[in-house]
Amino acid sequence: MARPRCSNAVFASFNILTLLLGAAVLAWGIYAGAPHHGGGATECQRFLRTPALILGAAIMVVSMAGIAGACCRASLVLWIYLFLAALLILAAIVFAVFALAVTNAGAGQAVSGRGFKEYRLGDYSSWLRRRVEDRRNWERIRSCLEEAGVCRSFQSNRTFDEFVNDNLSPVQSGCCKPPTECNFTYLNETYWTPGPSNSSNPDCSTWSNNQSELCYGCQSCKAGVLGNLKNSWKKIAIINAAFIVLLIVVYSIGCCVLRNNRRHKYTLVGK
Repeated sequence: MARPRCSNAVFASFNILTLLLGAAVLAWGIYAGAPHHGGGATECQRFLRTPALILGAAIMVVSMAGIAGACCRASLVLWIYLFLAALLILAAIVFAVFALAVTNAGAGQAVSGRGFKEYRLGDYSSWLRRRVEDRRNWERIRSCLEEAGVCRSFQSNRTFDEFVNDNLSPVQSGCCKPPTECNFTYLNETYWTPGPSNSSNPDCSTWSNNQSELCYGCQSCKAGVLGNLKNSWKKIAIINAAFIVLLIVVYSIGCCVLRNNRRHKYTLVGK
């Protein structure tokens, strides 16, 4: 009987940890949507709130089902838990395949004599392009960029050589400066004056020295966002792979716990 108790204890302990994780995610979602320092929640916070609330609540519900099934030896609850866990495994695998498909295309183009790359919207998958070209989606993304101060993070009073040799992120390259082909003259990191250019790139006329505008309306900014997204999804893919392995291990433990519960039931009946 020691082995069944051990399996149930390990399974319950894991679900207690995931329950705490879900509670933390849920609390963050509630906090993100609450007013801070007398002001309302920002657009970026509201944008992230709903997924956090859904994810946190889902993790908590599944974890409580696992705890109840292990501690109370409730086979029906365990069947529900295993069904939900199977759905999570399937969803994680589908997400991995989907993320690979939509982020496989698109890469920054190195600029001669520059330490940074520039990004073009047409290099990315049509699915991603449609997401950022949607007006409502872009207004939210732009709001997040402004709130994060991605362009205010530049060091001030750098020379042009120092600037061009900086390792700019895709978002900084696309949103905080005009494209190199526009032939603008550098004044500082976010102030540029137009110069003679034969480029037909619409971003050349979209650039503004207004610090609330800059190149936030540029195609290069949208491409930079997708460049950052691609880099982030590479990291998420690693986490997702570990998550899939963990889910499979936990699913196996859950099956073992279900078998233990059935054995315990038959033992009691036999007595």
